[in-house]
Amino acid sequence: MGEPKAVPPDWDGWLTGREARAGPRGRGARGAHGGEVVASYRSPQPPAAEWLHEQPARELCEPGWSESTGQSLTSFGPRQARELHRRLARWRPAYWPLVVSYLVIVVIDGWFADPFAGVLGWPLTMLWTWPIFTTLTGIVGIRRTRKALRKTEARWSGSGLTRSEDFLIVVVPTIGRHDTFPALERSVLSYIAYLPRCFPQLRIDIVIDEGCEAAGQIARLAAGSELIRLVTVPRQYRTANGTRFKARASHYSHELRIREHEDCDDVWVLHMDDDTGVGPDTALAMARFVEEQFQAGRDAKHMAQGILTYPREYAVNRLTWLADSVRPAEDVGRFSAWTGSGTPRAGVHGELLLVRASIEATIGWDFGPRSLVEDAQFALIFSARYKGRSAWFNGRCYGASPASLRDFFRQRERWSWGLAALVFNRSLQLRNRMLLGYSVMSWVVGPIQNVGVVLLLGVLIADPNTSPVTLLIIPLWALNMAYVMWMYWEGLRLNAGVSGAGRRKWWEPMAVILLIPIFGLMESIPGLHGFVKFARRTDHKFMVIAKPS
Repeated sequence: MGEPKAVPPDWDGWLTGREARAGPRGRGARGAHGGEVVASYRSPQPPAAEWLHEQPARELCEPGWSESTGQSLTSFGPRQARELHRRLARWRPAYWPLVVSYLVIVVIDGWFADPFAGVLGWPLTMLWTWPIFTTLTGIVGIRRTRKALRKTEARWSGSGLTRSEDFLIVVVPTIGRHDTFPALERSVLSYIAYLPRCFPQLRIDIVIDEGCEAAGQIARLAAGSELIRLVTVPRQYRTANGTRFKARASHYSHELRIREHEDCDDVWVLHMDDDTGVGPDTALAMARFVEEQFQAGRDAKHMAQGILTYPREYAVNRLTWLADSVRPAEDVGRFSAWTGSGTPRAGVHGELLLVRASIEATIGWDFGPRSLVEDAQFALIFSARYKGRSAWFNGRCYGASPASLRDFFRQRERWSWGLAALVFNRSLQLRNRMLLGYSVMSWVVGPIQNVGVVLLLGVLIADPNTSPVTLLIIPLWALNMAYVMWMYWEGLRLNAGVSGAGRRKWWEPMAVILLIPIFGLMESIPGLHGFVKFARRTDHKFMVIAKPS
């Protein structure tokens, strides 16, 4: 195919065609906010908050306004819409939990540390210092997120509802089982409810395998709206590289878009998991991002991602919900630092992934039969080909945590196996694989980094001294631990903010901090197990876990 260009090949022609399609609402440069050019057609529209509370109440389940955990469908009325908008608009990732945690840990470690190291001195000096690069990257991400929020607020302050003339295609691959259908239905209904207002040109592609057990239910769901197209992958379909599982379905729909000449610069593909929905904030944030790329011209971005959150109402298991506090925090920390800087070397997740169709056409999803984390592989290829062309935006998607510890472990094990395979995939750029290898190693050694395991080991060998070989290391240890505490604290705040009550329960902040050693084992044990299975060349199946509806 040759080396793709960093910008669409016929940019000027695309701009002209898009202006023509915009009709009477064509873009202009008549005004600016904070030095940024804004579209002229936006001003007659109602402000975002006004638009939100003008929406009719619907029987929906996004983003989770139920009065009880067991209720899945709920009315999204004017009062809840205004409250949601106010809550999300004022959110900023906080620095103070990081600073306070750091100071407390430094004082405690300095007080109890011995001037001389014991038997565990050298191993702990290496193990507990190892994650420092990830920590520093996350702190850079916090700063970048806050800066991006200020810039967005200045650019769009006083603006009304933003409509994008670009074509948005939502792609939702699903295994099509009966136990996954309720979550799929919840998610698809949210796309229909919230996306058309900001994207008048919209289609939702549900991608299933031929003969899946819930095919009839999914067909009826698709028949309920003209916005939905059901894409069935034939049993005999094979990719050139023998890709399996979700990536096979994604590549089939990708090839279908190319055959239908939808691999254009003004077509955007939104990749979503079958259990993850959107809200009004998601649609508005994406539309504004797309419009910003139109205004950016030749400096436009080609890929973006927002924040994955977990409303409390979707949590069947409260322990796994608290443990998943780390995931939205990663989006506003480490992922914001990499994806937001233009090069997503840390990878991306498979939901709320917005990609320009013409760029996706140069990469595809045919990564071979051993691919289990196709989203991360796509990001690494994108990083090598389109440096500086990715972005982060302040939109949220709404998913559900695993319903059981067993499902939680299976999910993390699959990720570990898949990421380890990428580390040793020589078709990928070495620099990107080295960074990924660093992250995988941090994950794999997690069980022996765990403070509970270390203290137990110290008791067993009759040497509980955990001091480093030099006390100068303590500030680095404190920073690593403080960042971990920040992730769970801020992630809980994000998840509670999109839940019905809009705030954390009184016991949750204390519980999420005290349970960090348990969460560490929940993350690291399956991570180590997945790596061992990869090292033993055990074939790993793509296990799809059922998510609450």
